[in-house]
Amino acid sequence: MSSIPTVLLTASKAPRPVTQRPPAVFHSSVWGDHFLAHASADMEVDINMKKNHQQLKEKVRQQLLEAKGEGPQQLELIDAIQRLGVAYHFETEIEQALHHIYETYHQSDQENMNNYEDLHLMALSFRLLRQEGYPVSCDIFNKLKDDEGKFQESLIGDVRGLLSLHEGTHLRVHGEDILDEALEFTTTQLNSALPNLTNNPIAAQVVHALNENQPIHMGLTRLESRHFLSLYEKDDSHNKVLFDFAKLDFNLLQKSHQRELSEITRWWKDFDVTTKLPFARDRVVELYFWILGMFFEPQYFLAIRILTKVISLISVIDDVYDASNATLKNLCSLMMQFKVSALNQLPDYMKLVYKKLLDTYNMFDDEMAKQGRSYRVEYAKLAMKNLVRGYLAEAKWYHEGYVPSVEEYMAVGELTSGVQALSTSSFVGMGDLVTKEAFDWVFSNPLIVQASSAIGRLMDDVAGHEFEQERGHGASAVECYMKQYGATREEAVLEFHKRVTKSWKDINSECLCPTAVPMPLLVRVLNLARTFHVVYKDGDIYTNSGTKFKEFVTSVLIDSVPI
Repeated sequence: MSSIPTVLLTASKAPRPVTQRPPAVFHSSVWGDHFLAHASADMEVDINMKKNHQQLKEKVRQQLLEAKGEGPQQLELIDAIQRLGVAYHFETEIEQALHHIYETYHQSDQENMNNYEDLHLMALSFRLLRQEGYPVSCDIFNKLKDDEGKFQESLIGDVRGLLSLHEGTHLRVHGEDILDEALEFTTTQLNSALPNLTNNPIAAQVVHALNENQPIHMGLTRLESRHFLSLYEKDDSHNKVLFDFAKLDFNLLQKSHQRELSEITRWWKDFDVTTKLPFARDRVVELYFWILGMFFEPQYFLAIRILTKVISLISVIDDVYDASNATLKNLCSLMMQFKVSALNQLPDYMKLVYKKLLDTYNMFDDEMAKQGRSYRVEYAKLAMKNLVRGYLAEAKWYHEGYVPSVEEYMAVGELTSGVQALSTSSFVGMGDLVTKEAFDWVFSNPLIVQASSAIGRLMDDVAGHEFEQERGHGASAVECYMKQYGATREEAVLEFHKRVTKSWKDINSECLCPTAVPMPLLVRVLNLARTFHVVYKDGDIYTNSGTKFKEFVTSVLIDSVPI
């Protein structure tokens, strides 16, 4: 199991006076009691709406089946289904279709790909198959180069093809130099073409991918489907049946999410963070949205509920460790036990946090005991203990005035990114798919967990380091790198960008078949990396949630799609 190296808990360098750290000043929740108003009685779905939804669903399914054997048509339909966020209804059909395409067009003839001479279709098939875990070779793109090894000039005018290739490059793994080159080539050419795309519907997609730094592979399904719905309608060739189904499905699922968030908000309000923990971020709505980035499908509603409560507790505990001092050891010691004993050793605000932690995990215990799966909660507790050890190590560094090397820092920082704790906890409510072996796997700190942790830690530190330094926070990865290498902030950020890119390649390689665990479990860790990308690519919009994050929540959880 992953744990904090002992040396990090005992290091003593130039201790600073043990005083209360300057408290953070976080803005209050921008939502207040908004979601408490979503009472179940007000959210009953019209029976005709459900009936229409089911009918449209079957029509889309029939279209998928009828497209069998029609490679290009089938690819376009699968891509639209996925980008509109309704693929969870057709997992079996999509899996069978892509398996057929892989065997027919890639595995049997990777050189020519038969029908896929078109750049868009070539790149689209590559991306869809890689997303599904098929190890399709990137050698298919060699045909795009001329005799001098450069990409052919004839590609420059094919904006749709360039965009598809650009999207496909984000699924590259180590050693795929041609995809590294293709990313640079398509980025340059698309940026050059953009000023001339004023009246072209594809312009918005190019802007989203490049200027907004949001490739499909790194997006959150609910957020991206809401965005794509508005673009899909403007495509003259859009599939009306699919479009109508996707709009209805989005709204129906939104109502379910609102109902879930109403219950979670009620649980959170009992915590009374605003009054009793004024130094902590009141962000339960944002955290629910965060978890919807990991899974949003109805079959995972129990898992969503559990994980939202876990990440909400983690956020508060993180802020406790940032704001506290000498009593941290006592809190850490208690959390190693997960028992009420010796609670009086803590100040009142820590008692409140610890009591909420115990009560919440006891609820998880009760739920899992009914299913004969209590062992799952034990793993979740172990993961939380590891996380708390990491927080304590970082707090000790701060109070001792110690700036570790980047290697020392990342050994702890990857743990305090929360990926192991959240990945482990995400498995708790996922049903029969999860086994004890799956929990042992995630605790072995596999490469995909390491990579997602590195992405989370580095992107978080780059996004928030200036704010944290202003309030006297401990050294982030940025400060550690600058001190160790005598580098500027810009040089540190550039280095971390390279490391994040490497980590994405690690994740992509771990998701290629054969996989260590079932793909739905890997996807939870992959989705965590995606949430870090969305939340931190434009600064720390979680801590400062009143602008961009508010727009995200509004589009996914408040505004319905016009029917």
